[in-house]
Amino acid sequence: MNPLVSILDGNTFVVSDNRGDIDPSPVFPTGLFSFDTRFLSKWELTVDGARLNVLSVDDLQYFESQFFLVPGEPTHYVDAKLSIIRHRTVGGSFVEDLTVLNHQDTPAELTVRINVESDFADLFEIKDVREKVGETTATVGEDRLCLTYQRETFRRESVVTSSAPAEFDEHGLTFALRIDAHGKWRTRLRVETLVEGAGGRDIRLSIQRHQSRSPEELRRDLDTWLARAPKLHTDSDPLRETYERSLVDLAALRYSPLISEGSLPAAGLPWFMTMFGRDSLITCLQSLPFTPELARRTLRYLATTQGVTLDDFREREPGKILHEVRYGESSAFEEQPHSAYFGSADSTPLFLILLDEYERWTGDVELVATLEHEAHAALRWIDRYGDLMGNGYIWFERRNLRNGLENQCWKDSWDAISYSDGRLPAFPRATCELQGYAYDAKMRSARLAREIWQDPVFADRLEREAMELKQRFNRDFWVADGEYYALALDTEGGQVNALSSNMGHLLWSGIVDDDRAAKVAEHLLGPRLFSGWGVRTLAEGEGRYNPIGYHVGTVWPFDNSLIAWGLRRYGFRHEAGQIAEAMIDAGRYFAGRLPEAFAGYDRALTKYPVQYPTACSPQAWSTGTPMLMIRTLLGLDPHGEHLVVDPALPASMGRMELLDIPGRWGLIDAFGRGRAEHSRTPPHLTD
Repeated sequence: MNPLVSILDGNTFVVSDNRGDIDPSPVFPTGLFSFDTRFLSKWELTVDGARLNVLSVDDLQYFESQFFLVPGEPTHYVDAKLSIIRHRTVGGSFVEDLTVLNHQDTPAELTVRINVESDFADLFEIKDVREKVGETTATVGEDRLCLTYQRETFRRESVVTSSAPAEFDEHGLTFALRIDAHGKWRTRLRVETLVEGAGGRDIRLSIQRHQSRSPEELRRDLDTWLARAPKLHTDSDPLRETYERSLVDLAALRYSPLISEGSLPAAGLPWFMTMFGRDSLITCLQSLPFTPELARRTLRYLATTQGVTLDDFREREPGKILHEVRYGESSAFEEQPHSAYFGSADSTPLFLILLDEYERWTGDVELVATLEHEAHAALRWIDRYGDLMGNGYIWFERRNLRNGLENQCWKDSWDAISYSDGRLPAFPRATCELQGYAYDAKMRSARLAREIWQDPVFADRLEREAMELKQRFNRDFWVADGEYYALALDTEGGQVNALSSNMGHLLWSGIVDDDRAAKVAEHLLGPRLFSGWGVRTLAEGEGRYNPIGYHVGTVWPFDNSLIAWGLRRYGFRHEAGQIAEAMIDAGRYFAGRLPEAFAGYDRALTKYPVQYPTACSPQAWSTGTPMLMIRTLLGLDPHGEHLVVDPALPASMGRMELLDIPGRWGLIDAFGRGRAEHSRTPPHLTD
């Protein structure tokens, strides 16, 4: 397949090849998508029956692209008598302006055709191909082609129109053209989609961001978004480029669930353009100093959808924060549990962590007071439903045995949690970072209870429970003969002793005993975990280590951003700088856009970071990575009504200024300059 090109606007996105054509692929979901349904599975342009060849593609904005094409084989480009421009935007609906240019000094007669199909596939069906149950029909009118899918009350529709006269049929539309010498012909093609709800009404009409918007409106929206964000001035061009790209990508990933008061960060293109509890919470933590409004909306939405009753199919429990929401056919007919699905053990403590961090930054006491009930319910979930074994730890074991997630932590692939020799432990499992999140959630909730909820007795209890957890954790998870923390505990209380990146999350949470932090830092920056481009998810030499395995050896930018933040918390300033420097260096090879993950090959071996083939890009918590790295390097930390700035930059980054940082203090500026003592190179990278 030709290289893929994507445009998106929150709830709607298009993925095509570099000619602009859409042709279904089981490997990567090409098509026009909205709310988990593919509304176009074929959108193919031909001239006189032949496919076209690409000259160039302009990636204009996240919602806009342009393709320059010619007929004939690549060797005939110089003699091309025609050229074709496809300019497309997505802003609620999909619009393609098609222009054909005649470069001859005589008229040209030609046939232009767009082949159109829609399989109305659910995203889950693309991954696991199966026959549709409902019926697809094509209705041809004088000025439109209407494709409709119906299964009982589930109805989806795609309507194709053209501004220029066309001959429509069940499989597309045709233009018989005569273009004058050195003339041009143009039409505007539009595809409107329908996600039908009660009474035949499109359920998306209540979402402001889904209303059809022109490119000019979309550009103004982006300009406003960028104007509100802090301004970064730095001597490091890669850092500046990655930051600017991340701001734009985060704007592109703004997504509006049906009951939200505004847009939230979707998890990532193409598989996860929807609300994910864990991903959205972490993205909001990373981007809080830059886009605090996302955190407020995310907290309110997750509070509204918090579990109230038990539901084994959806793995819902009282007080639990959701994992994922889908609106496709498989969820509607309960073939998948994602309406909404609660199969994650970490979203609930992360909700409490973000609630506290948001108030520390913004001073929004009103929101914390409003969500007191939901916070109490989340804390009860940690103690009751999270503690499956009754020993004070958070465990996970799926309730939905048919299609629930096995691993319900951020490393959720089937083989992600293993012993050092590669064996997989039985369920339930208690991964180490979950305990760190629980500790941090209780410590932070104690502050909220004492200062805002006016409940000092509850605050004292939470602090006592947190300290007991910390003491117990440092006893049970510490691998004495290797001096690191185990990845997890098994059902017998034994250590799942793989050496992994999860230890860095422990530093971020503060659960690590001070006298053990140096050993953790040494492992994280040691040759088995640190590739030179970042910390690997699993250490080289472990039984399941694979540098291109999804969670067993790849490098995840978001993971590294939390690790750097944790290192900084324990005073390892230059180690945090090393990770930030490596990550920003890696961004240069991805045109400033850090992907979901990349291969864990050693830097000395590849000289550049190797792409992971199916990584989401853009991906929300990867867009947040440069923002959290900037916060870490500048040492930004709120204290009361003030923002503390304590910079520690590697010398290679030179000067850094971050202007107009929003918070409870209004707007404030931060400055830093790199120094040599923050640029020490790990010994294994000097060979």
